[in-house]
Amino acid sequence: MPSDFSPPPVVDWRAIFLNDFWFKFFGTSAFMSVFFWAYLFLLKNPVFPVTTMPLTVVDRWIGFLPLALVPYLSLWIYCSLPVMLMPARTRLLNFGVWIGLMCLFALAIFYWWPNAVPPADIDWAQYPSVAFLKAVDAAGNACPSLHVAAAVYSSFWLYWLMWEVRLGWRAQSIQMLWGVAILYSTMATKQHVSLDVLAGTALGIVFAWSSRWFDRKLQSVR
Repeated sequence: MPSDFSPPPVVDWRAIFLNDFWFKFFGTSAFMSVFFWAYLFLLKNPVFPVTTMPLTVVDRWIGFLPLALVPYLSLWIYCSLPVMLMPARTRLLNFGVWIGLMCLFALAIFYWWPNAVPPADIDWAQYPSVAFLKAVDAAGNACPSLHVAAAVYSSFWLYWLMWEVRLGWRAQSIQMLWGVAILYSTMATKQHVSLDVLAGTALGIVFAWSSRWFDRKLQSVR
């Protein structure tokens, strides 16, 4: 072994997590507040006729599962993880700008093409927790699913950032399975149909890789 050999430096992900903690916390909270205001406004005030999304065979395969509400709601924790693992403000701002552009793109679709999932033949009164979700987040703004797009976008960034801080395949497998559970939950709670999920997945992939390209550009000029 060469005498000048040295192991790769250990990256302390906990220090990164705590770095700029309040900036990350309040920035994420402000972003989500503005997003939900715009999202719910379009949901409750469609400008054009609302299109009902068609069902596919996948939607008939995936039945309603009340417990799917847990991974569905966990999206907000999942989306916060890449934010907390961002080691620098410039990279964090790049992440935020691109997920913001992704949301604006989807909101523009919802404005010009309002759409909704077909009503499910389910008595929601028997499932109070899911009924509460239905009351707050109705079946509109369905395609592309921003819930799915945000999960996919966050999953890519978690993958990249977790490798940077040398979290191994066990952690990677957990975050990937968590992401898949969120995608599944959008259909199992009957909030979305498979076409919404497909479109949301494509949207998340495009914007994740676009943001990654800019992230590398930012790092190359430092």
